[in-house]
Amino acid sequence: MRIFKNYSGIFWLLGGIAGGSIAGLLLGPKVAVIKPIGDIFLNLLFTAVIPLVFFAIASAIAHIEASHRLGKVLGIMSIVFLCTILISAFLTIVAVWIFPIHQQVTLSHAVDVESPGNFGEQLTRLLSVGEFYELLSRKNMLPFIIFSVLVGLAAMRAGERGVAFRKFLYSGNEVMKDLLAVIMKIAPVGLGAYFAYQVGTVGPQLFGTYAHSLGIYYGFGTIYFIVGFSFYAFVAGGFNGIKIFWKNNIIPTLTAVGTGSSIATIPANLEAVQRMGVPASIGNVVVPLGATLHKDGSSISSIIKMAVVFAMFGKGFNSVDTVLMAMGITVIVSIVEGGIPNGGYIGELLVMSVYGFPVEALPPLLIIGTLVDPLATILNATGDNVAAMLTARFLPGRAAAVS
Repeated sequence: MRIFKNYSGIFWLLGGIAGGSIAGLLLGPKVAVIKPIGDIFLNLLFTAVIPLVFFAIASAIAHIEASHRLGKVLGIMSIVFLCTILISAFLTIVAVWIFPIHQQVTLSHAVDVESPGNFGEQLTRLLSVGEFYELLSRKNMLPFIIFSVLVGLAAMRAGERGVAFRKFLYSGNEVMKDLLAVIMKIAPVGLGAYFAYQVGTVGPQLFGTYAHSLGIYYGFGTIYFIVGFSFYAFVAGGFNGIKIFWKNNIIPTLTAVGTGSSIATIPANLEAVQRMGVPASIGNVVVPLGATLHKDGSSISSIIKMAVVFAMFGKGFNSVDTVLMAMGITVIVSIVEGGIPNGGYIGELLVMSVYGFPVEALPPLLIIGTLVDPLATILNATGDNVAAMLTARFLPGRAAAVS
């Protein structure tokens, strides 16, 4: 019953999608009459994305300094977080290359995700805007994220002078998360209407792409969970590190499944890393921050979502520029996404906005994100434990995390 309660939102969403699919199959093109319902839902999400991202990023960065002094632990932790996220992203790209997603139906003509002009002009447009109001458009997400990071750093550096502002950022983040929760209450109806329209006008062959992407995610995700985490534990403490990690990672794994939240798994993780031999001075920093900033599961899912949407819009997912951009986005997504049930919706909005895909790209991202949430939560939550072991291993002046 607890699992059903924690995942009730996902069950309702799946119910809405299933109902919409049946309506689309039965009514065909006539179902287009309910498309405005789906459009209204998507517009609400687009309206919320800008303040949502700002408060999430600025508050996270400002809170780090408010709680901990930057030092060696944070430095090594950041390197570990970055490396594991990029490794998981690159291996997922390789998996997508080996098992390519063959989309039989293209939702739209191929979209151009490249900006015109020379490299310098592209880089300038990608990272900055000329006027403040341009930051408020979802088409300029990267400049807006950079601005949010700078605001967070400024709040962090302000010290006592910035206490009130940091509280404002924290409060704003909590309010915007609640706003997202309110909007998602109508997600079963909104996505159901969208899916009804897509199935009614495109056809049931649309399901093949979702099945293929889910197969890749759960197949590769399971391998990464077992083999990848074992490798990290080996680097941290040898074969004994593998043994100690898996012996103490069972309860956090079950907690992640039962709660559907990496934030709710923090208490179990703190107890687990202590038993894994990680000093409290390290575990008490890495685990709470990891729940916000470090998400291997989200990294894997973001790559698969991008590959699916690229296929749906007739774009290749194999050029060097596309791959590098995708890996960069996974790092941002890991920071932006909330460690709460369905917190990945922020990341989906980011992916769509950065690449400039039309509004039709969002529902596929939301659907895939919903379906991969259970395994993604396990990877996000328990990945913090092995990251704590690695941080303890590489911290200057310390030996391996386990004896």
